[in-house]
Formats: sequence, structure tokens, C-alpha cells
Amino acid sequence: MAQPLKIAVLGAECTGKSSLVAALQAHWQARGAKVLVAPEVLRQWCDQHKRTPLAHEQVAIAQAQADLTEHAADADYLIADTSPLMTAIYSDVLFQDPSLYPFALKHQRIYQHTLIAGLDLPWQADGILRDGPDMRRRVDARLRDVLQHQGLAFSIVYGTGPGRLASALAVLEPGASTVPQARGSWRWLCDKCSDSACEHRLFSDLQAAKTQR
Repeated sequence: MAQPLKIAVLGAECTGKSSLVAALQAHWQARGAKVLVAPEVLRQWCDQHKRTPLAHEQVAIAQAQADLTEHAADADYLIADTSPLMTAIYSDVLFQDPSLYPFALKHQRIYQHTLIAGLDLPWQADGILRDGPDMRRRVDARLRDVLQHQGLAFSIVYGTGPGRLASALAVLEPGASTVPQARGSWRWLCDKCSDSACEHRLFSDLQAAKTQR
């Protein structure tokens, strides 16, 4: 039986991961494909417990996230709305606990594509998960550092609405033009596109320019 194309959508808080996952699911389902989505366990956990997890609770969340990908053999696509690697990143950044990396990195290698949601969307607080824009930048930078150090390929996705979907499909369906690029959307053109510090400076300049208009 053919295995599905497995895609992990990763990123720091408030970067539009779930919206992108939903857009990809709708795009492929509209074309008759069977699409399975592995939802974000952390979000469900926080909704249930009305708080963020403690250090010792991270392992169970990472394992539960991985378990959601185990039964997708009859699908055309499996889209993971985050992966255990994000749990490992937060354990490292928040609790100085790197112990989840071996498990998370082994799991990450099951995906044919890893998409990272860029930081071009405005940060918004929601009362439970949001730690602030500074933490968002720290998590984003750490995620990219880990992937690069481990030799795991990834692509950055930018834009809003149809533009963000088009950015993802440019990676997942190279050469296809099934989704038009939204007018006014922005594409990263720097030859150091994985350099988060450079990217963050550029976005700061763009935001300042918008404010001055």
C-alpha cells in the first residue's frame, strides 16, 4: 500500500500554522485526495487543563503528537500541525531540557517536507499559549538552528491568505500553478533565506516603513 506524502508544518506561536494546515487540506480535498491531519496536541492539552504544561509533562505531549501519525497508510497526504520537535524546542528554550531531541529528531525524519511558518504575521495574544514576540523570535531561531545542525531540510512559508498557501504549494507542488499568488504578498528573496536574524531585521524595517506611511 502506498504511503502518504507526509508534511510537518512547524513554527513558533502565532505564525498561522493551523490556518495553513487547513488551507492545504482544503486544497487537496477539493481535488479528490484523501488528507489526514494530525492536530496540535499541545493546543488540545492547554484547552483541557487551562494552562501550559510543566517540564515533566512535555514527554507525554511529544509522544502523543508522534502517535497521531501512526495510522495514515491509506491517505494521500498526512499533514502534521506541528511535530514532537516543537515540544523539544520549547523544552530546551523554556526549561533548559534538551532530553527530548533524540526522540523528536528521529520522528522528524519521517516527513518528506518540513515547512516553517515565517514571522511575517503580526503577533497576537490569546491568553494561554502566547509568550510574546521576543519568545517567538527565540523559538523560531532555535528551530532553524536545530534543523540546520541536523541536516534536515526545511522551507520557509510567507504571505497572507492565498499568498501563504501559494508559498507552501510552490514547495509541495513545484511547477504547478494551481493557486495564484495573491497581489501584494511578499516573497523572501535573500540568498540567506534560512538566516533568521537577517529576516527579523528585514521584517522590522518593513513594519517601520508601514508605520511611517
